Amino acid sequence: MSPFDFYDYPITHSLLTAAIWSVVVGGAYYSLRRNGHTAWVMGIAVLSHWILDFLVHRPDLPLWPGGPKVGLGLWNFWTPEIVLEVAIFAIGAWLYVSVTRARDNIGRYATWALLVFLVLGWVASLAAGAPPSERSMAWGGLSMWIVVPWAWWADRHREPIV
Repeated sequence: MSPFDFYDYPITHSLLTAAIWSVVVGGAYYSLRRNGHTAWVMGIAVLSHWILDFLVHRPDLPLWPGGPKVGLGLWNFWTPEIVLEVAIFAIGAWLYVSVTRARDNIGRYATWALLVFLVLGWVASLAAGAPPSERSMAWGGLSMWIVVPWAWWADRHREPIV
């Protein structure tokens, strides 16, 4: 569904560097919190980005910087790609709300408002088409950082179900 041709991002999108980033993130989390289970989850979450990109990207993901490039190219097939994205989002949202509970109304409403915002943003991106310029694409990407503090804030008002 992306009209862009990505051709050179070996540090952020190669399998080798994704594995290194996953070790760095998991190790950093462990050194700060001393929670091995969550450190593993954090590391696997980082690595999962490459795995999920492999499904949708055209063969433009290097296995290592300068190495062969791979990708299944679901971006070329809208229907299965949309079904996959909806399924991944729904499963992730379901997993999160099934293992946590709201401690207060902020935990309840901020979480659901964030999920609705993400869905509406995704639907808008489908309808909008390609950005008119690299600058507008950059501003769009940067504006999505609002979800990070929003998610942190909502998550601070939730607790694990034990």
